[in-house]
Amino acid sequence: MKNKSLQQIEDFYLNLGYKRGKLRKVLAKDEEYQKLLKDRKRKLTQRFKATSVEKKKYVLSTDSDFEILTKCKQLEKLELSKEDRILVKLIKSQLEYNRRKPLLNTLNRLLKKYKQRL
Repeated sequence: MKNKSLQQIEDFYLNLGYKRGKLRKVLAKDEEYQKLLKDRKRKLTQRFKATSVEKKKYVLSTDSDFEILTKCKQLEKLELSKEDRILVKLIKSQLEYNRRKPLLNTLNRLLKKYKQRL
């Protein structure tokens, strides 16, 4: 599979029946995919500003990922309401590798909050 795009490689494995966790594992082992991903990240990080901590914490593999992070950082500099700060934090969490954990934590907090009212 020489000279393929990230999407073409992912589609190849999807067509073989790989999904979710198994797809992530097979892509992590695919040398060409990892090389393309690393190159893509390098180009994006040159174009957009992200700290070394952000580069490790967040996926940041598409223009949209960097755009989301940039807008969140802009919002964090403003005087936001408590609810809006929580929303920005939740949005940023969706850039994390394990994005479901923050969602589950937020859902559990909401359930606990509203169960107390019953």
